Amino acid sequence: MVSLQTPVCEFDKDAVDFSLPGVDGKTWTLKDCAGEKGLLVMFICNHCPYVKAIRERLVRDTRELKQLGVNTVAIMSNDPTEYEEDSFDNMKKVAEEYDFTFPYLLDETQQVAKAYGAVCTPDFFGYNADLKLQYRGRFDESRKETAPEGVRRDLFEAMKQVAETGKGPAEQIPSMGCSIKWKDE
Repeated sequence: MVSLQTPVCEFDKDAVDFSLPGVDGKTWTLKDCAGEKGLLVMFICNHCPYVKAIRERLVRDTRELKQLGVNTVAIMSNDPTEYEEDSFDNMKKVAEEYDFTFPYLLDETQQVAKAYGAVCTPDFFGYNADLKLQYRGRFDESRKETAPEGVRRDLFEAMKQVAETGKGPAEQIPSMGCSIKWKDE
């Protein structure tokens, strides 16, 4: 398992459009996912310990962000031939088990992850109402283990600020996680 950190935020970079199948049987586009005040695009998977460590808090925070007008979409771009746990069937199971209130999409060609410049799971891209990038940081202090209760909710606080002002925080701590499992070219 290779551990990587995300690059710094490229403020005001446009969100990349996509059309991907969801575990709910629908095909989702960027426009379908966008919220009135913003959109959180996150690259996650099922097997990564960094994602597993935050999954329950992630569901909590995305619910709260939805109340603020910020929608969320999760995209799984790993090659599932390497990790069976990341298969589409297992994506459906995880979405149901954790009661995902956001679309969970499969990026089978990995073109969407490449277009966004995603490097790890989890990798967060927080956009404002104009779908301009405002956040590219960590969820919270969690690593492979869940951080203690009461730690700063970096992602939530940043996206709340984006919902209220249209701008993300100038200071952002990079996300850390497992490398995306790219297919052999």
